[in-house]
Amino acid sequence: MMLPTHALVGLAIGAPLLWLAPETATAALIGGLLGGIWPDLDLYVGHRRTLHYPTGYSLAAIPAVIIAAVVGSPLAIGLAVALVAAAAHCQMDRFGGGLELRPWENTSERAVYDHVAGEWRAPKRWVRYDGAPEDVGLSLLVGLPLVAVVPPLFRWLVVAALITAISYGLLRRWLAALAPVLAEFVPDPVVEYVPERYRRDDR
Repeated sequence: MMLPTHALVGLAIGAPLLWLAPETATAALIGGLLGGIWPDLDLYVGHRRTLHYPTGYSLAAIPAVIIAAVVGSPLAIGLAVALVAAAAHCQMDRFGGGLELRPWENTSERAVYDHVAGEWRAPKRWVRYDGAPEDVGLSLLVGLPLVAVVPPLFRWLVVAALITAISYGLLRRWLAALAPVLAEFVPDPVVEYVPERYRRDDR
């Protein structure tokens, strides 16, 4: 699934603290946002493997949530929400398409790498690909209620994420055709950082 969807889900995970513990809500929302986007920072360095830990984040989240419930500090709650959001991100990637430039072609059986099992998990394709209409729909389903409840600063982030999600959804297939063309102009010293799925040759 696309990054805006992950960011919005992360915010939604932290949103209940607006009512349960308002004094920690800002930390919870920041934690949810950062945890939601953190795994995708590996986009150009072993995407869905380097920072994606579907089992690890889930296991780490359990004691973190318990500690946050006992301690109740903003830092503990923010960290717990971040770990839950990161775990949700990795699990959501399994529900989408494979790790390929055109996931609607269903040519890849790699969704996310499970370091504990030592193998790639296969995509379930409940959401056919990142930017698919159902992915955009999920962003809207999660994001629109958030607009009504989060503080103003986060409201602008939600609106920006929704605009990005809709735009990406409209341009998704065109961007897949454009990426290999642009990759040809990447200088040789940095071409190794361009994901293989974007390349047309073996430079």
